[in-house]
Amino acid sequence: MFTRDSPVYTIVRGFTLATAVLHYVAAAATDRGRKRPSNEDAFGFSVEDGVYVVCDGMGGAAAGEIASSLAVDEMLRLLSGHGAGSSGNLPEAVEQAITAANEAIYTRGQRNQRLSGMGTTLVALAVEESHVWVLNIGDSRCYRMRQGRLEQLTVDHSLVEEQVRSGRMSRAEALRSPLRNVITRALGTQVRVTPDVFGLEAEPGDLFLLCSDGLTRELPDAVIESMLAESRPLEDLCARLVGAAKKAGGNDNITCLLVSAEA
Repeated sequence: MFTRDSPVYTIVRGFTLATAVLHYVAAAATDRGRKRPSNEDAFGFSVEDGVYVVCDGMGGAAAGEIASSLAVDEMLRLLSGHGAGSSGNLPEAVEQAITAANEAIYTRGQRNQRLSGMGTTLVALAVEESHVWVLNIGDSRCYRMRQGRLEQLTVDHSLVEEQVRSGRMSRAEALRSPLRNVITRALGTQVRVTPDVFGLEAEPGDLFLLCSDGLTRELPDAVIESMLAESRPLEDLCARLVGAAKKAGGNDNITCLLVSAEA
């Protein structure tokens, strides 16, 4: 399933049948924020196939919307049938889906001058029972909430993150830097792209958050952690996160997708 913008929130909720180990529940919300004229974020998920994706598009005119939509559609199409108990090689399927999505965006941009240079960030989960693969390109993030503690699992592909990791800039300076919007890796802007892909084991009670930077630029991790600690339905948590980011400034499109691992 796929969604984009609405006057307030776009919220989707999904369930899958229990596997022998874990089952998953998911919900998502997106909003264009208070400053942007349109929503270039996109998300999609198929709980039955174990695929969850958030993208943040970029490019002139409607190019960002097209890039993020293409990425979500390709990921869901190509990973259909590979997760949620499938006996296929999920890590290999994930790599192939990323390659195909990159080619689809890049080729379309090359064929249409108006869309030239368009691209998108991407953060995704692919799950197979308790096995979870996290992949990302750009500065959209994946977090895991476990036993009340929020942990950022992905590393931003951004200029300021590289400066922080090399010791040339503090985390506080990175938040104020005029270069904080410069990303060093994106889907669809080059012939080839290399995502970060890694696996981990989910445990009952784990809560995964996929989000665009419109959420994390407005809300510190400590605030996100405290909000996710509340005992509420996932769709309520999504709506509250988006609402808090809008209230804090809403300078960009805001998307969050929550995936809960349950016994």
